[in-house]
Amino acid sequence: MKILTCSAHLQHLEGILRKSLPIALPVFGAVLNINRGNPGQFEVLVDKWPEFGAVLARPSGEVASGDMEHCRRRGDTAPWHHCSWICGSLGTLGVLGLDLGMMGAGLGYWAHWKQGFGPAPGVRVGSLSPSHVDLLNETWPYGGNARSRRFLAEILGRFPQVCLQDGSGQPLAWVLTDHFGTGTHSYTLPEHRRHGHMQVALTVAAQRAHARGFPTFG
Repeated sequence: MKILTCSAHLQHLEGILRKSLPIALPVFGAVLNINRGNPGQFEVLVDKWPEFGAVLARPSGEVASGDMEHCRRRGDTAPWHHCSWICGSLGTLGVLGLDLGMMGAGLGYWAHWKQGFGPAPGVRVGSLSPSHVDLLNETWPYGGNARSRRFLAEILGRFPQVCLQDGSGQPLAWVLTDHFGTGTHSYTLPEHRRHGHMQVALTVAAQRAHARGFPTFG
């Protein structure tokens, strides 16, 4: 496969994938991140260019093993391979397999758009800091180990996230995104549930993603 390094080619690929949404979502978010500074240090490969039939997004420099078990379908429980593979003709792209880090919010962002919709009194929109990585690791369904902690620390430091905080700055609810522009870890602390905090966090995340050119679905 051919690694696309030309910015013009990557921009052209983004345009082609955008026309194939939502089926192209598994790799589209990775291409968007690459074209916007590549914070995750990813690369995109195609089987040929420009008339490609398959697209692969993966960490830069990773050697593909050819083992399709590394490209799992949504719902499997292996959130560490960070690869997505789309295969098919340009007009009819079909998903072979994907592993999106076990999205908390699904493909894109799930949000309800409301005029004047905001946090409850005493709650403000803020952001998480590196000091919160242990809290994230404890509350992520796939966390609790050193590997998951490294992964969460990486996406916390590289990708957009939203956090609702109380008056003292303590996190109440949050939404993290990943290399594919998808929600990776969305969580509300149990004692703060049933107050609409997650809906607010997802809405803010969706608005910010939309402003950056990322598609939002709900």
